[in-house]
Amino acid sequence: MGPRLLKLPLLVILIGISAGAMLAPAGLAAATGDTASAAAFAKAALLVAILAAVLGAATLRYRPQNAVRSVFLSLLGAYAVLPPLMALPMAEATPGLAFADAWFEMVSSFTTTGATILVDPANVPMAVHLWNATVGWLGGFFVLLAATALLAPLNLGGLEIESPRPVGRLAFTATPIHFEADSGQRAVASLRMLAPAYAGITAVLWIALMASGSAPFVGLCHAMGVLATSGISPVGGLEPGGAGRIGEVLVLLAFVFAVTRRSLPGAPQTGRRRAFHRDPELRLALFCILGMTLLLLLRHAAAAVVEPPVQTGLAALLSAVWGTVFTLASFLVTAGYVSADWAGAEALLRLGTPGLLLAGFALIGGGVATTAGGIRLLRVLALVRQGQHEMHMLLQPSLVAGGGRRARHLRSDGAYLGWVAFMLFVVSLAIAVAALALGGLSFEDALLLAIAALTTTGPLLAAAAEPGLSFAGLDGTQKAITAVVMVFGRLELLALVALLVPESWRR
Repeated sequence: MGPRLLKLPLLVILIGISAGAMLAPAGLAAATGDTASAAAFAKAALLVAILAAVLGAATLRYRPQNAVRSVFLSLLGAYAVLPPLMALPMAEATPGLAFADAWFEMVSSFTTTGATILVDPANVPMAVHLWNATVGWLGGFFVLLAATALLAPLNLGGLEIESPRPVGRLAFTATPIHFEADSGQRAVASLRMLAPAYAGITAVLWIALMASGSAPFVGLCHAMGVLATSGISPVGGLEPGGAGRIGEVLVLLAFVFAVTRRSLPGAPQTGRRRAFHRDPELRLALFCILGMTLLLLLRHAAAAVVEPPVQTGLAALLSAVWGTVFTLASFLVTAGYVSADWAGAEALLRLGTPGLLLAGFALIGGGVATTAGGIRLLRVLALVRQGQHEMHMLLQPSLVAGGGRRARHLRSDGAYLGWVAFMLFVVSLAIAVAALALGGLSFEDALLLAIAALTTTGPLLAAAAEPGLSFAGLDGTQKAITAVVMVFGRLELLALVALLVPESWRR
């Protein structure tokens, strides 16, 4: 990317990238003989490229007066402008799909929610499936890019939990471009660090899934969906893809990139590097997944004394354990893929209301500065550490806690900021539930739909809701509310507050 393009605003660069991405489904459609889809994507690519060129010429000399405020405007502009442009080829290439529904699908994909309204994947053109997966993959990369180039310099996006720097003010980090520069220049610098690793890991996972038995096209879509935690699948889930348990093992290993930011090169850091196995987010994720699995097994053992299970034997038990571990991990990182053994686990472990369990894991979310959504593991850890400290203080009022400067910050200011982020999330959830209930949904359906949208875990609705509730069954008003909730779930609400309040308040 030339030096003149570096001076363009970030939104203009993103529009240009969207135009280039449309060429991939156009090429696939042309190669498979789907001339209608090829023409739709080619025409849309040309129109969006022309728009990017015109905007680039008009804003080449533009410089933001407030570099901090421009960060939030870049984030909000991306989620407001890009989905309608991305919906242009999808609406034309998919028979019977209205533009409003195509826009909803693109908001869902770009926010990595995976809340699809395509109820019959077999009747959807391959080019549209590829475009859905590509938009989700690019949306996941945009989250990483925003965390590294836009939010990390402002000590936001979850990094404020560990870092003692002031929140909401520009400061130096490891990215090799000065942060008083335009956000587009910072994003391009971070792109050069993150893009090779992100694309390379996706390619490795794709090859591994094909080697385990997945069809090439299905494996590509699943690899992109796993890395972006979008949960997008052209066949309705992992089970029909043909990879089997080996494929699920590969997917589970890839979830580590959504648990800890330290697994990706160029990711923002708040201090000296720890050993990978000592990463606090990774440890907390393992504790949640394995601890809940153990509790379910103990509950199963206690219930088996009164009523013997229908399925017995070591093989059935191991199958249930694997299905539970994989599904809980998938919803923890807000991907939402369900194991082929999950149905057996539900029956064997007598999970009467698994939706509540999966929703709870989705609310916790993955690691900060990753593609996962939810409240985030580091914030939960800060609240847990503060709770432990308060319990110790009740037992020993004169206790002086140690652990170093970082541990003290995590228990004090970090816990305070984590509580603020948690309350913002809860208030947003309450507003979303109220809006959806006013839109005509029952309280239970509105609550589940709001959790799925705000945590960017679209597959939660299919895994936990009653059979009559689906994204395709929503009316226009409910879809519009859900789309707005998905955007706010992907945006950092603490970042929104920190960037909009006056400078004097942030002091």
